[in-house]
Amino acid sequence: MGRYFLTTPIYYVNDVPHMGHAYTTLNGDALARWRRLHGDEVFFLTGTDEHGLKVQRAAEQNGLSPQEQADRTSKRFKEAWDLLDIAYDDFIRTTEPRHHTAVQRLLERCYENGYVYKDTYEGAYCVSCEAYFAEADLLDGICPIHERPVEQMTEDNYFFRLSAFRDRLLEWFEEVPDNVTPERYRNEARALVRGGLEDLSITRTSLQWGIPVPWDTEHVFYVWYDALTNYATAAGYGTDDERFDTWWPAVRHLLGKDIIRFHCVYWPAMLMAAGVAPMPRFHVHGWLLVSGAKMAKSSVMQIAPSDLADSLGTDGLRYSVLRDNPFGPDSDFSYEALVQRCNSDLANGLGNLLQRVTTIVGRSGGTVGSAPSPDSALAGTAAQVYEAAAAAWDRVQPSVALAETWRLVRETNEYLQVRQPWKLDPGPERDVVLGDALEALRIVAVLAHPAMPGACAELWRRIGLEGDPAAARLPDAARWGQYPPGLRVEVGEPLFPRLAVD
Repeated sequence: MGRYFLTTPIYYVNDVPHMGHAYTTLNGDALARWRRLHGDEVFFLTGTDEHGLKVQRAAEQNGLSPQEQADRTSKRFKEAWDLLDIAYDDFIRTTEPRHHTAVQRLLERCYENGYVYKDTYEGAYCVSCEAYFAEADLLDGICPIHERPVEQMTEDNYFFRLSAFRDRLLEWFEEVPDNVTPERYRNEARALVRGGLEDLSITRTSLQWGIPVPWDTEHVFYVWYDALTNYATAAGYGTDDERFDTWWPAVRHLLGKDIIRFHCVYWPAMLMAAGVAPMPRFHVHGWLLVSGAKMAKSSVMQIAPSDLADSLGTDGLRYSVLRDNPFGPDSDFSYEALVQRCNSDLANGLGNLLQRVTTIVGRSGGTVGSAPSPDSALAGTAAQVYEAAAAAWDRVQPSVALAETWRLVRETNEYLQVRQPWKLDPGPERDVVLGDALEALRIVAVLAHPAMPGACAELWRRIGLEGDPAAARLPDAARWGQYPPGLRVEVGEPLFPRLAVD
């Protein structure tokens, strides 16, 4: 048993949640659930980023105060995660007092250690990114991320000596070869460091909606350096040293590729400057693309989680998003593909398997008198599936883990097709076949639980097992031969009705 501290980025409250946010959060939730199945102590963190110019302007446009804007939209994120059955352990808001304490303490440590100084900044600023850009990084004066014109700003700021950390960051990349995964994003982050690091403006005087700088209250911290600290805040930095020492060594950040620079370069340097160790590990994913373009709050192509959950069901949406969009590369995202995945894997695959088995058992009294055969052809498959799925989850590849799990679903359906228990007379021969199928369903219910907690709990109940697969403990729960004879199964409505594309 170990510890596993997993974070999503915190999401801006200038607008409502969309499936781009949901993708990161679903992956985090599934990974956290997988670690809990192994008995690990898990701390899963998400939340909202509530300061900065972008939030202030959104509030003005909506006729609200920044705090009202933050309260309203933060609530929308919580509602979205409740709808998607996200089992987070903490939901942090950067307007909370505990966060103000952590930000001020961490950046004051950087200041006391000589890594913060005052100067004047003049340059290009993207409000959507809440980031300054060098002219060389712009495309004809346009932000390369949001494809919007930047604004020119001039003001007195405090600067962070990022340039002092080039060698230490490169040493970290050398010493920890899996500090950023997948490898393509590690190479990208390391190239940013090798290419040279310029000092960063970390405060603002033209903005009041932020956390005050403790040594100069005319300034507030620039939103990114406020936001990045949330991970340390939730672990107890500045408020509970014992808790922080317990959880921080286990931290892993999930993030999208567009914020690599902030997370994989700036954040480790800030931690080094403040004397915090060890460094986090980072798992980076690509974008969900709709018709080849990035899904974003500012885009007309945004898709709300509630719209899809209404038609696919919560578990259908969870499964199809995790299965069809590998963690790492960009991937195409469409409603039609989600429906197809639900129909093929859930309705025709797992749902059909459950319905066939429970119907046959139900016709002969509702119980099976035989335990799973230790010599079953499915026993070896189940062992191979667990090993492959576990390795994939450990690599932060839920799509691969689910594909491996569905190998057991597919081969169990094929096993039934060959042995045709519906044609066998009641007796030991048929019971062995059905006992094997029920054991396969039991194992699938455990292995698929991180993706579909609600549906797997219902599957568990229908095959007569007590409790919930969430209480199972791997790897023991994946061992073949544990489904007991004599349990009463239940025949019900299809667990996954077929869906029609509108």
